[in-house]
Amino acid sequence: MLPVGPVRSILILQTKYIGDLILASALAKNLQIAYPGARVVFLCEARFGSFLTAHGIASETVTFRRGSARGTILQRGLELWRVIRNLRRFGFDMTIDLTDSRTSHFIAMVVNAKTRVGYYPSEHPLRRFERQSINVQAKPFGYGERHFLYRYLSPLEALGVDLRVKAPSIQPLPLETARALALLDNSGLRRKAFMVVHAGASFPGRRWLPERFAAAIDTISTETGLSVVLVGGPDEAEANDQIMAMVSTPVVNLVGALSLETLLALLQEARLFLGNESGPMHMAAATGTPVVGLFGLTNPIRWGPVGAPSISMRPSMPCDCVGGDLCHRTDPSKACCVWRVEVASVVDAVRELLSRTAVALNSTV
Repeated sequence: MLPVGPVRSILILQTKYIGDLILASALAKNLQIAYPGARVVFLCEARFGSFLTAHGIASETVTFRRGSARGTILQRGLELWRVIRNLRRFGFDMTIDLTDSRTSHFIAMVVNAKTRVGYYPSEHPLRRFERQSINVQAKPFGYGERHFLYRYLSPLEALGVDLRVKAPSIQPLPLETARALALLDNSGLRRKAFMVVHAGASFPGRRWLPERFAAAIDTISTETGLSVVLVGGPDEAEANDQIMAMVSTPVVNLVGALSLETLLALLQEARLFLGNESGPMHMAAATGTPVVGLFGLTNPIRWGPVGAPSISMRPSMPCDCVGGDLCHRTDPSKACCVWRVEVASVVDAVRELLSRTAVALNSTV
C-alpha cells in the first residue's frame, strides 16, 4: 500500500542510540526530498533531540527519558502515556517504525497514521494477544544489502521512494565549528593534524584494552607527527584516565567536555578517527573523516562505518574466548572479542588509511 493522500507529517520511531540515529539520518534526508514540505518528526531519547533538529535531520522531536522507560512499572507506564499523548497531537500521516520492538509496535498502533510502515517479518515475533498494525511491509534489509544502514533505508523501497541519499552526511553547525577550532587553538593543535581516539563503549568487553590504545597512540604519533585528542562521555572517563597514565605522547583529553554538536565539528577537523564500534565512529564517518573502527563479535559488514574511507579491524572468528565470565559469547554487545585485536595490526591499518587518503587531504587543505 502506497500513501493515500498528501503526506504532511511523518513520524520515525528510532529509540536506539546515536549511531542508529546517524544511520537513520539518511532515511530522513530521502523522505525530505520525496515529500517536500513534510514535517519529519523523530521519537528519540531526550539527550539526542537537539542534535537532530539542529542539523536538519528532524523538523521536531518527541523525546523520552530512558531512565523512566527502564524504571518501575508505574514509571514506565507514565512515561509511555506522556509520549503517546505528545505524539497524538501531531496527527501524523505516516509512521515508520525503525525500532521494531513490542513497545514501538504499540506506539505505532495507537498513533494510527493512515500509512504505517514496519518490518515484515519483525525481529520480535508477536505474541498471541499482540498485533502489528502496519499496512506497508518493509524488508528486514532493503536493496539486497546486509548493512544496518539498509535496514533503516528499507522503508523507502517499500514506499516506492527513490533512493537518492545513500549514506549519512552531516555538516557541523558554523557556531560549533568555531568552538571546535577555538578548542584546537587553545590546545596548540592544527586542523587535520590530529587524530581523535574514542576508547569508550557501553560494555567493557566492547572496549579495546587501554594499554593497547596507549601503545598504538605512542607509535602512531611518533611515526606520523599527528597529535592525539581523546573524546568520550562523562561515564567513559575511567578507560581514558588509564590511557593518559600509560602514554608517553602528550594527549589532549576532552572526555566529558563536549556536546554532541561540538564533537561532530571536532571530528570533521580531524585527520583520522580511531576507536571502538560506537556512536562517535558513525559520527566521524558522517563528517567524511577517515575511520579505523575496532570490532569484536559485532560484524562490520553490518555495522561498519559508511560514508568515508575506512578500515574495520576484527579478530579472526570463531573467537577463542578471552573474557571469561564477563563474556556472553552469543551477544555482540556483551562479548570481549575486540580484546584480541593486536596493536601492530591497528597501527598498520592507520598507516594504510593515512596513505590512502593523503591525496584527497592535500587537495582540500
